[in-house]
Amino acid sequence: MTLAHPRPYQQPRDTHPPLDFAGYKSTGLRAPAQRPIIVPQRLTEVTGPLLVGEIGPNDHDLTRQHEGEPLGQRITVSGRVLDSDGRPVPDTLVEVWQANAAGRYAHERDNWPAPLDPNFSGGGRVVTNSLGEYSFTTIKPGAYPWGNHHNAWRPAHIHFSLFGRAFTQRLVTQMYFPEDPLFAFDPIFRSAPEGARERMVSTFDMDTTQPEWALSYRWDIVLRGREQTPFEEPHE
Repeated sequence: MTLAHPRPYQQPRDTHPPLDFAGYKSTGLRAPAQRPIIVPQRLTEVTGPLLVGEIGPNDHDLTRQHEGEPLGQRITVSGRVLDSDGRPVPDTLVEVWQANAAGRYAHERDNWPAPLDPNFSGGGRVVTNSLGEYSFTTIKPGAYPWGNHHNAWRPAHIHFSLFGRAFTQRLVTQMYFPEDPLFAFDPIFRSAPEGARERMVSTFDMDTTQPEWALSYRWDIVLRGREQTPFEEPHE
């Protein structure tokens, strides 16, 4: 029996940022000079990676990974992971990493003069349930300077990494917070086509905000298709 391999997946237009975006200086150093070669998707690419591993008891709660409470506004971020047909993607790994409330990452290469928080490492992971739902408790990250241009500041954001059902659904992206005044000045956010930018912005949700505990934001993630959450760079 011969396996019929699907045609290479073509990314929808007007979804992903270009590899070389004029306002985002480092893309000029890493963007390929020639058009990428499309590799046919065979059985290895269209079957699940099963890269989950053991999830720790506090991996989903970034505020409880140390002895003390981290500083900043406590929030929950939750939503669903969906495929291109709007169906939930269960049992898939969702990983996050972020700066602390002062806008500083717990990383040796981040040395701008904002305080580190000994009670906040900024990394977590969770596996979606049978309905494709995920939820994290964390601290709202702060903005930070990044040296791309004069007076350059990144809007508050959380990095997301997902594997989906197969390697072809691999997604690395950023979630932003609504009505951030830095959107208009950030070339990373603006590198995504205008019609796709709102897919990276979460929604404040008063209904799931926990009284006297945490504000709540919702953000659904779509893997592939016309409504796909924008990738950090195109892969076609």
